[in-house]
Amino acid sequence: MEHLTIDIGASSGKILWGRLREGKLETRVVWRFQNGCHEHEGHLVWDLEHLFQEILSGLKETRRLGLKPETIALDTWGCDYVLLDEKGAMTGDAVAYRDERTEHVSSPIPWSEMYRRCGIQKLSFNTVYQLLALKAEHPEELEQAAHLLMIPDYLAYRLTGVMHQEYTNATTTSLVDARSRDWDKGLISRLGLPGRLFTPLVQPGTVYGKLTGAVTEATGLDATVIAAPTHDTASAVVGSPLGPRSAYLSSGTWSLLGALVPQPVIRDDTMKENFTNEGGVNGTIRLLRNLMGTWMLQNLRREWGEEHTFPELAEEAKKHASFPSVVDIEDERFLAPKNMQEEIASACRDTKQPLPQSMGDCLACVYHSLAEGYKKALHRLEKLTGTTYDHLAIVGGGSKDSYLCQLTADSLGILVTAGPDEGTAYGNLLSQMVSCGELNDMEEARAVLQRSITLRSYQRREPK
Repeated sequence: MEHLTIDIGASSGKILWGRLREGKLETRVVWRFQNGCHEHEGHLVWDLEHLFQEILSGLKETRRLGLKPETIALDTWGCDYVLLDEKGAMTGDAVAYRDERTEHVSSPIPWSEMYRRCGIQKLSFNTVYQLLALKAEHPEELEQAAHLLMIPDYLAYRLTGVMHQEYTNATTTSLVDARSRDWDKGLISRLGLPGRLFTPLVQPGTVYGKLTGAVTEATGLDATVIAAPTHDTASAVVGSPLGPRSAYLSSGTWSLLGALVPQPVIRDDTMKENFTNEGGVNGTIRLLRNLMGTWMLQNLRREWGEEHTFPELAEEAKKHASFPSVVDIEDERFLAPKNMQEEIASACRDTKQPLPQSMGDCLACVYHSLAEGYKKALHRLEKLTGTTYDHLAIVGGGSKDSYLCQLTADSLGILVTAGPDEGTAYGNLLSQMVSCGELNDMEEARAVLQRSITLRSYQRREPK
């Protein structure tokens, strides 16, 4: 069988074709495109029509290459959503999680109670705060809405005409009961949100439906769209080479560091440490901490000029490795600053550390701050789970940055493996194969993954 993965992150997207061949994954990236938010009527919003047209272009290219996928699955980032009216039209913009509208929003229900019910890390951009912000600013949009779909569910709807709300992405809303694994209707009612927007959740593997006639006519493909884990980190975990005492780091625009656990871990200590319990496959929970990732580097590159490649930035950071200052990568000041370089300098000033004097100083600060942030998060994870991890599996685009991987190994003092850099897409692909019965279970999927990839390994270097 042939399959197609549509994997969209906050800054870019790709369409990857794949199949099993002699017990290994055979894959091919057939389409890449850019993503990003832009300002519209005072808010940062996503251009979902652009994303849909890029998906169609990728499907056309798939057909042009003579590839014939039987199934398609999507994954994207979490937290963001669209509201649709009775006819399936959007009632307003798809506002991005980086928008400032949630900065001063508070919930009428104490966060401690919300955490004990939903187990989700407190972040200002969680969907619940986005909906409360919308309720305050544009209540008419909520009144007009008949459906709420997370971004991958919306794109699947555009492809199939079928609406589902998939579990793994829904958990990022902070509105899903962590234990029942469905919407917390009592919480939703007390928040004054329309209950009609929240229909029973479906699990990964659920079929959305066949491509609509219009999509088939436009692209030449006739395939079934199914729900992989639609949250990109949930797919990335499936695409991670994990052992019994492995933690994972899904490294991209965001860094998500955590471990798989069988049940939600909702206690006073996990709440204090602000760890999140997001949904995984087969009833598992992704106990993790959401951290800043390569977003800081992406912003610096944009400010300095995109003629600077990421490998060049890493080399410049190496030259200034002795620069001592580090910043807190969990500080929300770095979420959407007007100027990242100035914000980093300001953070150093506020903490009475040396200010970066050059591009290399600034880069060294970011690299060392990321490695230090990963170390702190891993130590917290070990305390919460009672497990000493001897391996960190880094997957995603950030796994290609050998300097960051080495600094992480130096900081953590354990084995760090890097790859696959297409871990999210591979996880999505393997999930499709399990859903179709081509692979028996996730254990067999991990065995296929191990045979299909070459990992780069990093160990702590002895100080000079």
